[in-house]
Amino acid sequence: MKYFGAHVSAQGGVSNAPVNAHKINATAFALFLKNQRRWQAKPLTPHQINAFKENIKRFNFNSRYILPHASYLINLCSPNEEKLKKSRLAFIDELKRAQFLGLKYLNVHPGAHLNQISEKECIDKMAESINLALKSVENVIVVLENTAGEGSVYGYRFKQLRNILEKIEDNSRIGVCIDTCHLFAAGYNISTFEGFNKTFEEFSEIIGFKYLKGMHLNDSKVELGKRVDRHESLGKGKIGLEAFKLIARDNRFDEIPLILETPNPSIWKDEIALLNKFYSASD
Repeated sequence: MKYFGAHVSAQGGVSNAPVNAHKINATAFALFLKNQRRWQAKPLTPHQINAFKENIKRFNFNSRYILPHASYLINLCSPNEEKLKKSRLAFIDELKRAQFLGLKYLNVHPGAHLNQISEKECIDKMAESINLALKSVENVIVVLENTAGEGSVYGYRFKQLRNILEKIEDNSRIGVCIDTCHLFAAGYNISTFEGFNKTFEEFSEIIGFKYLKGMHLNDSKVELGKRVDRHESLGKGKIGLEAFKLIARDNRFDEIPLILETPNPSIWKDEIALLNKFYSASD
């Protein structure tokens, strides 16, 4: 079965996220567990935690299809020791927030070496950061998101993601999230049937579908391989609708959260309806 949703607002408290997801007829959703642009945040209160769990139950969501997103400030391979320490502490804090809320996953961007350290050092720091975090928090699975490859950001090729996965001590606590816009921007042509199949055959060989814990469904404002991260509404960008039809109809993408991060929240309900239409057509 397919579970479509969007990265909804948690403004006013995390308990509002499931309410906002329900309003757009989502069966999955993403949210920020704290202000994504700040290092510090007040701890979640018992009231906030209980209210979130009550709304999850009220609107029939399942934690398997909720994919919280970590702060954009976190850089798990920062060459600056002070920022690396801050990133690790912030990451552990977000994992604990996910655990308190009864969530299964935490989605995070791999990081950037800022052209100050080698790729090997970048991988080693990133893996060390994740291993330390996983030892600090039980149960929650870290989900690494592929990137568009802007600047010195790591993780835009499948082999790069595999390089990190191979260094994680507990492989039951690690997974990946594939963002379609980032994938296309990084040079994977999923806009055609042939290109889509080739891309995910490569994904299967290099990473493996057992590691796929979620997807971000976004069209791209930029052309193939430009390594620029600019999301567009479904069918209005350079990818087009074919890739999203294929995802909706392919059972390799069943039973994971499929999350819109498209730029116009006012049409998320329509985009979810379109994805469900594609999925229904495959029956």
